[in-house]
Amino acid sequence: MILVVDSGSTKTDWISIDSDGKVLFSTQTLGLNPQVLSSSILKERIINNFDLYQNRKQVSYLYFYGAGCGVESPQIRIKNVFKEIFINSKIIIKEDTYAAVYAASQPNEKSIVCILGTGSNCTYYDGKDIEQRVDSLGYVLMDEASGNFFGKQLIRSYYFNSMPQKLALEFENEYDLNPDTIKENIYRRENPNAYLATFSKFLIKNKDDHAFQIIIKDGLERFINHQILQFDNAKKVPIHFIGSVAFFLKYEIKRALKLNGLNMGRIVQRPIDELVKFHIRLLERDSFRKY
Repeated sequence: MILVVDSGSTKTDWISIDSDGKVLFSTQTLGLNPQVLSSSILKERIINNFDLYQNRKQVSYLYFYGAGCGVESPQIRIKNVFKEIFINSKIIIKEDTYAAVYAASQPNEKSIVCILGTGSNCTYYDGKDIEQRVDSLGYVLMDEASGNFFGKQLIRSYYFNSMPQKLALEFENEYDLNPDTIKENIYRRENPNAYLATFSKFLIKNKDDHAFQIIIKDGLERFINHQILQFDNAKKVPIHFIGSVAFFLKYEIKRALKLNGLNMGRIVQRPIDELVKFHIRLLERDSFRKY
């Protein structure tokens, strides 16, 4: 049994396939970002899932693509958790950027691949290898145009009294905006980035409002200038986007790219399906175990 896993900070998609590429089961857990979660919480989120726990000894290969896995220490943390649970499995850990590239780009296609989900990042793919010009410093300093970025802007807009009154009243009705609650979730609890991202749903639902269009435009311009335009050939290759924020803001993204002379590529909301197809192609070429 082979497990292919795509994990962000909010949710994790798991799909199991056999050696012939047949899907055995699919399931979902909460996000497994080892940069913001302890080993005990990572383990708890996995073993509390019935399908994963029942099949843990049958897994022979686990391919995990995860947010927060771009540096060695978090990689080691989550790999050790997997070793405790999937005791018969070979475990391969890669950052979520690779999942985005495999899901969005065509084989050997030069492209720029962007993730706009709970967090954000940007990668150049030369058809074989990936290159990142900006090291991520996380949700406090970076993650522009992501769910947590837009959530943060909404909270600021509300508290600085710049949100239109009608929307502010709706915002109050949908969320607990008590300052103690917000501070507790941001400064004391796990996954503050995922907490902030929950507010972005309100922005997406009301994205046609002029005030929210300004917030969206500002976030996308920051992302384009700070991430995409780092690459010299940005205007010569397609630019693909992965993630729910990208999917729901696709028209705004297309407009922002056009204004900057950039070429819109594919938008993939849920990379796990394309990622599984990638692994099935590897099986068909008998190159799976070399991967």
